Amino acid sequence: MPEHLLIVPDKRQVAASFSRAAGSYDAAASLQREVGARLLARLPSLAFGRWLDLGCGTGHFTRSLAERFGADAGVALDLAEGMLRHARPQGGARHFIAGDAEALPLRDGSLDLIYSNLAVQWCGDFAAVLGEAQRVLRPGGVLAFSSLCAGTLGELRDSWQAVDGFTHVNRFRAFGDYEALCADSGLLVLVLERQARTLHFPDLRALARSLKELGAHNLNPGRPGGLTGPARIRALAAAYEGLRTAEGLPATYQVVHAVLYKSR
Repeated sequence: MPEHLLIVPDKRQVAASFSRAAGSYDAAASLQREVGARLLARLPSLAFGRWLDLGCGTGHFTRSLAERFGADAGVALDLAEGMLRHARPQGGARHFIAGDAEALPLRDGSLDLIYSNLAVQWCGDFAAVLGEAQRVLRPGGVLAFSSLCAGTLGELRDSWQAVDGFTHVNRFRAFGDYEALCADSGLLVLVLERQARTLHFPDLRALARSLKELGAHNLNPGRPGGLTGPARIRALAAAYEGLRTAEGLPATYQVVHAVLYKSR
């Protein structure tokens, strides 16, 4: 399979899962807020005009972008209609539209800034995402994105491997693929870095609840169908307990931050 392609969940399933999570997302999104704030802080000190919040979710960072660059210049886009219904009444952008990062419903050269916090990991064709950014940005425009890469939730994956051979944890693109694809995008790479961020949970139930509230529980093709039996859950919990620290059960996220510039 070409490096820019990744087997990811069906987009309709992703949209439906995040739509269902719209009401619970903000309360569970501490890591997402932290990552998005770091991405905002990495933006160049430029006077951006028209901007896009790509994968806007509940609109938290749409409103942050509006404070900096003006709501009238903003577009908020998400694949999940439920997220848009949650975000739209809170304002922050002139337009709230449903759309796909791999095929943006926007004109060529119509944007000065694309900001995307923890959304593009759900895109199977990241080269297409970069190509669309190249197309819709004006010269001097910026694409700033955060994402997740391979190794995310490695503790959960390893614990499941001790139980069975099914895919229970979402797959993410290797960081090296991000490096190669960004280098080949035609955009100038200003920032591209990976950072591990570990959360801790009191027990397996709390971790599972957090993933469900975020809409980010296992959506992968090849996941086991039906309910997971109590014996397998007990086996998973026993395996995960071997990783417990004084702070609790660890769940590590491999976070990517990137800022790319369109020179011409």
